[in-house]
Amino acid sequence: MYVLKFGGSSVANANNIRMVGDILINYPQRPIVVVVSALGGITDQLLLTGDLAAMGEESYKDILKSMEQRHLDTARQLLPVTNQSGSLSKVKQYCNELEDLCEGIFRLQEISDRTKDKLVAYGELLSSQILQAYLSSCQINSCWLDSRLYVKTDNRYGKATMLQQETYERIQNVVETSPADIYVVPGFIASNMQGHTTTLGRGGSDYTAAIYAAALKANVLEIWTDVSGIMTADPRFVPNARPIKQISYQEAMELSHFGAKIIYPPTIQPVMNLKIPVWVKNTFAAKDSGTLIENSDTVSAEKIRGISSINKITLLSLEGSGMIGIPGFSKRFFSALAQLKINVILITQSSSEHSICVAVQASEARHAQEACDEAFALEIAQGRVEPLIVEDNHAIVALVGDKMKSHPGISGQMFSALGRNGINIRAIAQGSSERNISAVIADKDVKKALNVLHESFFESVKKQLNLFIIGVGNVGGKLIGQIATQQAWLEENMNLQIRIMGLANSRKMLVTEDAIDLQSWREQLQNATDMQLGDFQQAIINKNLRNSVFVDVTANEDVAGSYSTVLKKSISVVACNKIAASSPYIQYRSLKYLAREFQASFLFETNVGAGLPVISSLNDLIKSGDKVHRIDAVLSGTLNFVFNNYDGSKPFADVVRDAQAEGYTEPDPRLDLGGTDVMRKILILAREAGYELQMEDIDNKGFLPASCFEGSVEDFYTEMGKHEAHFKALLQKASAENCKLKFVASFTDGKAAVGLQHIPPPHDFYHLYGKDNIVLYYTSRYPEQPLVIKGAGAGADVTASGVFADIIRVASQ
Repeated sequence: MYVLKFGGSSVANANNIRMVGDILINYPQRPIVVVVSALGGITDQLLLTGDLAAMGEESYKDILKSMEQRHLDTARQLLPVTNQSGSLSKVKQYCNELEDLCEGIFRLQEISDRTKDKLVAYGELLSSQILQAYLSSCQINSCWLDSRLYVKTDNRYGKATMLQQETYERIQNVVETSPADIYVVPGFIASNMQGHTTTLGRGGSDYTAAIYAAALKANVLEIWTDVSGIMTADPRFVPNARPIKQISYQEAMELSHFGAKIIYPPTIQPVMNLKIPVWVKNTFAAKDSGTLIENSDTVSAEKIRGISSINKITLLSLEGSGMIGIPGFSKRFFSALAQLKINVILITQSSSEHSICVAVQASEARHAQEACDEAFALEIAQGRVEPLIVEDNHAIVALVGDKMKSHPGISGQMFSALGRNGINIRAIAQGSSERNISAVIADKDVKKALNVLHESFFESVKKQLNLFIIGVGNVGGKLIGQIATQQAWLEENMNLQIRIMGLANSRKMLVTEDAIDLQSWREQLQNATDMQLGDFQQAIINKNLRNSVFVDVTANEDVAGSYSTVLKKSISVVACNKIAASSPYIQYRSLKYLAREFQASFLFETNVGAGLPVISSLNDLIKSGDKVHRIDAVLSGTLNFVFNNYDGSKPFADVVRDAQAEGYTEPDPRLDLGGTDVMRKILILAREAGYELQMEDIDNKGFLPASCFEGSVEDFYTEMGKHEAHFKALLQKASAENCKLKFVASFTDGKAAVGLQHIPPPHDFYHLYGKDNIVLYYTSRYPEQPLVIKGAGAGADVTASGVFADIIRVASQ
């Protein structure tokens, strides 16, 4: 015997029912029991009809007419004209009964649970009759069984419980006395001890199928739905979710209880006791293997099987010093909830006995609050217990896997992954079986949490990084081009998927639902929203994407001052902008602290030396226990370019213009030539070396006349032209000493200075060409021969590559 169940989407219309018919006709085994749900959406419409009728709204009649027409049309499309009359008559009969029932509800203007059960039963009665008529028209030896006659339950309505022995005997008898190849059974419905129609609860068609499978000791139970098995996570939230090939009964129950809607929770129990395997398969992709549910002994040893969630959860907390050491509080708390039939989804209690916390469905929270406050009214009045604390807008995410107990560190991996992405955990529960770890989080974080956990436990093949780039000029444009070129390589070789989700410049900002097309990003940005920094950052926060990175490729002070906003949301910052790291020391330390506190990265390698590993090498020295005593450096690619190219044959101002045209200078070249940029760089290096230093502590021996700092950038060039003799004199003096001019930054045991120096031929700085930078680190381990880092220290391409390297570094942290 084989039992197959088809859900509402599988029998939603005539075309789908034909697919079901093909599966049954071509099924290699006989006999088959087929359990069907109502046509997709019909149960909801029946409940709505009853509610409208109870409210005295005559619009319920329109819904009844629409449902009747839908079933009649479905039957006509499926059956040959010569076979239609009996089926259409049955549909009309049921619809007339529905109409009479709803008229009674309308006249009384009330609907009881018993009446509601009778009402919604018609959905399965109609769908099963139509399917059986279709099979008969295909010359299949089939018969229809009324589950109300054979499935017996207790006297509850809405979610009845089966009376096992009586039900099994009835089912066995009817199958033995009614031989057929295929038995068609309406799911969901049964009768109670008084013979009234009752239901097994939403999803009860699965349960009906399991009852028949257990009663008939079936070879297999197949649950046919619209997805190819139980998924590792909800595919609506996690695009990379994949079907689970094999899972144990216990794991399937855990996943179904915690929001996996593929299978109804009570379904597993009847078949598990008899070790009947369960296949979850896809009606619309019948060749897919689906998910096999069976004994844990035969299931592979993967430690995590799936991730599930329950939304619309409310936390209820009973707290008070009067609870400590006093027996009975827990019993009274749960008794108050039980009297209202409120289901407790999760329980946690502090070891101090000061508080008990439970999670319930949000719809039941207010009733629970009233009941508990009444139960503990005396203790509340005496101040021994606080009124029940109710916290709405929560959800539960759960990791499920039989093998977790033999793999230490699962909880740590789970909580670390959530913490790195700024997802706060409000409560935690884990059973002694260690098959489930559940965490209560804010409901707004559910999608992010599911993706974070899925990436951590199931996607060793790929990690996703979501970038929001502000500043898309020369360097920013090069960065986007480098990312576009390298995306495929990173996915293939580093399992890293980089998506640009937001772009902004001084005029426009763009934040998208899907990754921005890197071939047309300029056009998209041009047509985007007007830029407001606060709005751009709020849009990033609202997106709430895992592994988000705010990339600042500007020199803007306001942008640098806003890093704390995103760091507090566990969004990493990669900064080409030097202003933040060279701001007052307390601000610099605050950003470092926020990055640690909220498990985000704050990286700014390109602040010094563009793409050179100047800061990362320094960090490695400090982390390994070395101490920096002295730093000598040429840190301005702009100034090195200028003094390498200025030989007196061309005005100094023109050489500076050439440097700006090549993209080597800051937007205002005076930041470079005045020494401000170099001061920031040596300040940053000193701070990263562990010294508390302020900008005003640095001695700046400038070489520009004071008048060059007045007016606009164009005024600056004009003024430099007036002082050409001054610049020639600097050059001639150095040449007379057989030296070159270099703008040098130095730091020695807490003191820093920058200024123009004469560099003789033996010096490391003498043979420094083009836009090269050089840094010499003298440390406890490198006291005489310094650690030398040398290379191109300016230019859009190398700067962009340094930013890109920081972005990749974020992925590894």
